Formats: sequence, C-alpha cells, structure tokens
Amino acid sequence: MNNDISTMDRVKVGLVARYRRERRFRMFGLTAIVASLLFLVLLLASIGAKGYTAFRQSEILLDIHFDPAVLDVDNLATANYAALVREAVLALFPEVESRQDKRTVAKLVSSGAAHALQAMVMAKPELIGTTRAVWVTADDEVDMFVKGHIPRDVPESERRISDQQAAWIDRLIEAGRLEQRFNAAFFQAGDSREPELAGIRGATMGSLFTLAVTLVLSFPVGVAAAVYLEEFAPKNRWTDLIEVNINNLAAIPSIVFGLLGLAVFLNFLGLPRSSSLVGGLVLTLMTLPTIIIASRASLKSVPPSIREAALGVGASKMQTIAHHVLPLALPGMMTGAIIGMARALGETAPLLMIGMVAFIVDVPQGFHDPATVLPVQIYLWADSPERAFVERTSAAIMVLLVLLLAMNAAAVLLRNKFERRW
Repeated sequence: MNNDISTMDRVKVGLVARYRRERRFRMFGLTAIVASLLFLVLLLASIGAKGYTAFRQSEILLDIHFDPAVLDVDNLATANYAALVREAVLALFPEVESRQDKRTVAKLVSSGAAHALQAMVMAKPELIGTTRAVWVTADDEVDMFVKGHIPRDVPESERRISDQQAAWIDRLIEAGRLEQRFNAAFFQAGDSREPELAGIRGATMGSLFTLAVTLVLSFPVGVAAAVYLEEFAPKNRWTDLIEVNINNLAAIPSIVFGLLGLAVFLNFLGLPRSSSLVGGLVLTLMTLPTIIIASRASLKSVPPSIREAALGVGASKMQTIAHHVLPLALPGMMTGAIIGMARALGETAPLLMIGMVAFIVDVPQGFHDPATVLPVQIYLWADSPERAFVERTSAAIMVLLVLLLAMNAAAVLLRNKFERRW
C-alpha cells in the first residue's frame, strides 16, 4: 500500500512538472509570435511614416504667358520653355532685382516645369499668345521644406533652404500659390535624377514584363517536369538524383542564378543586356524548382482511386493524367506558381548581375527594351543622397509590398476556392 501511494505521488509530481513545462513552452511560443508581430508592425509603421508623404507633391501656381516671341511654331520642340517659367516666377516677386536673387528665386520651381510646358504646347499649339494659370512642380528642397523634413528652427547654414527662400515660400503659401497636390508623376513617370520628377512607372512596367516572361516559361516547364517525375519516371537512382538536385536548387542563393544568367544568356548567347527578356529567363531558372516541388505535392494529393477509376473504365495513362489528375491538382499548382512569382517579384541580386541596375529613364515598351524592376529601383533610390529620395524609397517599398500581398492573397483565394479535400 505504501508503495502504491508513493508511486501515485511520484506520478502526480511528474504530471505537475510536465504541465508546468507545457505552459512555459506555450508561453514562449506566444511570446515569439507577439514579438514577431510587434516587429512587423514597427517595420511597416516606419516605412509608412517615411513614405506616405511621397504621394503628395508641392506645386506652384504660375501665370504662364506663352510668348510668341519665344515659341516659334516651326521649332516648338526646341523652344526656350525655361524662360517662360523664369519670367512667370519673377513676376510674383517684382522686388527681386539682383542677378543672384533672380537665379535663387527661379530655383523654387523644378526643372521639369519646362518639359511640362513643352508637352502642353506640343499638344495644344493654340496656347501660343495666351496667358494661362498652370500648376508646376516645385523643387524637391521646397517640397521637403513645406512637408517639414527640413526644419525651420536650425541655423541657416545647417539647412538647404535659406531664410530668404523660406520667406518667399511663405508668401506663396499665403497667396494660395503653393499647395500639396496628389503626386501623379510618381505613378506615371520613369526614373529621374531630380527627386520631384522621379516615378515608378518604368520600374513597374519592367517588373510586369519580367514576370510575364517568367510565368510563360516556368509554369509549363515546371508542371511538365512535375508530371513526368511523379507519374511517368521510373523509380531508380537517376530519378532520385534528379529529385535531390531539384530540392538543392530550391535552396541555392539567388545570386548564383544571376551568375549563371550572366555567363549563359549575356556572354554566350549575346542577348540584350538589362532587358526584361534576360531578367525573365534568369528568374525562370530560379522559380522552376519551387514550381516543380509545389506541382509534385499537388499531384501526390490526388487520391490513387481517381487514377484507378479512370484506368478501370479504359482510359489510357495519358488520358488519366490529362483529364482527371491534372484538373484536380491544378489549383495547388497555380498556388505554387503564384508564390514563386511573388518571390521573383522581390528579387534583386540575380538582376543586378545581368545589368538591370542601370539608370533607365524611359518607360520600357517591350521585352527587349532596357528596363529595371521595382526592387532594383528601390536599391538605387536608397543610395541617393537627396533627402527627397528617402520618402520615395519608402513609398516604392509600400507599392512593392502591396503587390506582394496581392499575389499572396490571390494564391490563398485560389487555394480556398478550388482546393478539394479528400
């Protein structure tokens, strides 16, 4: 009896200790999740706080006189539009007389204002000889000052805006001629050395072209390889070797694929450097292992009874795969492909190796045009010294995160809508 009591006591003590360890382990797990979410929220909040101001741009209202003496109808493309902008700015500050002050006050307006006037006149030549109120982009330093990124309460020698320029800016604001408006150029323009003129359209189009090439090449090849390995390939040492190598390729650093693309596609095949075509080929090599693994897992999830039933009614092996197994496995394959595309969208290292780090001003119109992608654009802007590029870098990260979240959400929706549980 005493032995029984002592044994039960030992069991109870052991249970108490085990439950205590389980609670401690559960608490550690919950703490890790909360800490991860907290760091994620802090990261997103930091990016959002720095980047949301990029969606607004300071603009100045000028009364532009489209002087016929300056705008020669036969040479509208080469006319001196900067002179029209300069005269309009000086008209707002008639007290400015010295040459140095005139140059300083003219710098309140971005150099892109002349190009905007050129586009207006080229589209509507009837503007010549008229005076129109036109909103033009302010210089990036003016924009930073208006948004509070350049403080007023520091000595003049420690900021990029002088006291005189600050007084001119205040006059423009009081007169209702300087406002923050939606920054459409951020979404419509390509890259630029001037922060106020830089946009993400070129990088976004480059990303879309690159992903299109990647999807068109990687999805059919990946699915075909998965079907062969899972349904047709004999089980021997060669197929085992192939499977091991596919799993290893999925874990290889992405820059290795960039080196492979540099050696094969550029040096050996001579394809155009810094093009979406080469970028898509490199990302295809990188995403193929992921798609093959996901497709094989989807094929394995189809019950053997489906195959047996199809074969039992006289279907061939190919008919069984094409008409019964593939349609049931396709949702999982599509989910794997979208996840692979999301990974490709965020890649930078392999594209740097093939020259997609170049400064590309024009928006690419095709797969052979020089292009860059959003992650590389972010990398370039993050290395720029101008303060205005800080907010544009964060804003571009926000756009990239939205695209990645959209692709991952599409993968989840496809899986939930089409997935069948057996």
